[in-house]
Amino acid sequence: MKGVLLINLGSPDSPNPKDVKRYLGEFLMDERVIDVPKWLRTFLVKGIILNTRPKKSAKAYQKIWWEEGSPLIIISERFHNKVQARAKVPVALGMRYGSMSIQKGLQELHEKGVDEVLVVPLYPHYAMSSYETVVVKTREEQKAHFPNMELTIVPSFYKHPDYIRVLSEKIKLHIKDIDYDHILFSYHGIPERHIRKSDPTKSHCKMDGSCCNTPSKAHEFCYRHQCFETTKAVGEYLDLPADKFSNSFQSRLGGDPWLKPYTDKEFERFPEEGKKNLVVITPAFVSDCLETLEEIAMEGEEQFQEAGGEQYEHIPCLNDDDEWVKVMTRWINEWSVASKAEVTA
Repeated sequence: MKGVLLINLGSPDSPNPKDVKRYLGEFLMDERVIDVPKWLRTFLVKGIILNTRPKKSAKAYQKIWWEEGSPLIIISERFHNKVQARAKVPVALGMRYGSMSIQKGLQELHEKGVDEVLVVPLYPHYAMSSYETVVVKTREEQKAHFPNMELTIVPSFYKHPDYIRVLSEKIKLHIKDIDYDHILFSYHGIPERHIRKSDPTKSHCKMDGSCCNTPSKAHEFCYRHQCFETTKAVGEYLDLPADKFSNSFQSRLGGDPWLKPYTDKEFERFPEEGKKNLVVITPAFVSDCLETLEEIAMEGEEQFQEAGGEQYEHIPCLNDDDEWVKVMTRWINEWSVASKAEVTA
């Protein structure tokens, strides 16, 4: 019997500092998030970060927390329920971090008799700290607790025509009545070293302005290339003038080089160049979360206006939009009726 596991990032159980600390501890101790030796990661996370950051993060969560609970969880549950209503097979929901675990999602499917699982990481782009850690964790849980299950992993869908269409149409709907100067595609930031670590050729990814445009098998695992491809495809779909949109990367931490340009620096630069009416979209996420709702929608607007900006429009993620639900359901239903040979092909 076939079934599907949708997997998103996760969230603290509440915006209470205690729950936030527990969540951050699991998240930051992931070796694919902070990719340093375990002894150093333990020192940094448990010795320093968890003694200071939970209170600050809790305040940020409190700013965006809904009456029903975590926005990311509620949105993911709404999406899951809509997809299940249309899907031909059981669909479960799990989170990489937090109490709504991947193991619980697999257990739910197991109890329904499912032994073939389509795993859907809800990340459009491949990165070791998002897509890859979901896949690795799911395989670990399957091996440890559900050895008779077979897993099929949905690849990153950053340029899938269906994804580009629904993303582009959402942007189109939001900008149709806006006299904007610029559209900023702001993606989640990662350290440059993550790009090099994910490069199977160990030589292609130089981040020199040309490697992302030079064909290579490295692109299958290159977050930077895939982000640029998403922006390029949306720009072509919407027929945007080249000087009216660009990329940036948000949420950098620490002193190491992260992917550039930095979103906060772009917020400062645009008004100086006369771009005072800005639209911001965050395509690295399909569901709004702390990063999109607080850092970009709230802090981003404040940074932009303090720098001289005037109009600021943040476009929500795809969330549980009906067209996105239809796309996911079609992918699932097509898989559910395909033979193993077709899936392998």
